[in-house]
Amino acid sequence: MVLLAQISDLHLNGGERAHGRVTRVMDHLRALPRQPDALLVTGDIADHGAEAEYEEAAELFAAPFPVLTCPGNHDHRAAYRKVLLGEPPSDEPVNRLHEIAGIAVLTVDSTIPGRNEGVLAPATLDWMRDALRGLGGEVPVLVAFHQPPVAIHHPVADTMGLQQPEDLAAVMAAHPEIAAVLTGHVHSPGASVFAGRPVVTGPAVDSTIRLGWEDQDVWTDYDAPPGVAFHALGEDRRLMTHFRVVYGG
Repeated sequence: MVLLAQISDLHLNGGERAHGRVTRVMDHLRALPRQPDALLVTGDIADHGAEAEYEEAAELFAAPFPVLTCPGNHDHRAAYRKVLLGEPPSDEPVNRLHEIAGIAVLTVDSTIPGRNEGVLAPATLDWMRDALRGLGGEVPVLVAFHQPPVAIHHPVADTMGLQQPEDLAAVMAAHPEIAAVLTGHVHSPGASVFAGRPVVTGPAVDSTIRLGWEDQDVWTDYDAPPGVAFHALGEDRRLMTHFRVVYGG
């Protein structure tokens, strides 16, 4: 079994609240009796995309397991690349292939600079196809990005999802080794099906949205504890996801 932890939407901004919530989650993950094979952070690491926010993130992400990241709509590619990846600043999409414990994780950039909704640009789709062909279908693959390709039934969040999801569906149809899609953005843990595979929206560290059947007057719950998703991928390539909240001490 491969175990991945997922957090999302940290919105680090130099403030005490965000810093404390991320610290709480990272301390929890480091203290687990069975630590994850990797931690996946699905975007909105920074709140304003400032270099100082990524420097804060880099310090908080220090861990005995790999930390895999992808950008969200609040992130700025140039600063993200410079600080988190140690690369020259660039506004090109940030796409990476990670091989972890016998599986592959594609962290994909679905952001559109200056916009809340996302899309997989033609260059990103080409990169995905090349990466998948290079793997040869021999290992299970998880694809991670920020904006979900499915509706979550929230009147605001559903205006900011992944546009042109059929492009992703076409890639998945050609590559049955893709076991699941993991996203963030919507500040709500959830699960659905897309292109015949599981799609999971990870919980946020910053806050939790309230859905229409919970509260139609207050959309964001800043008092809800930060959440973590744990994805267990078995030898049968079947994904099981467990959600947990991390209470303050």
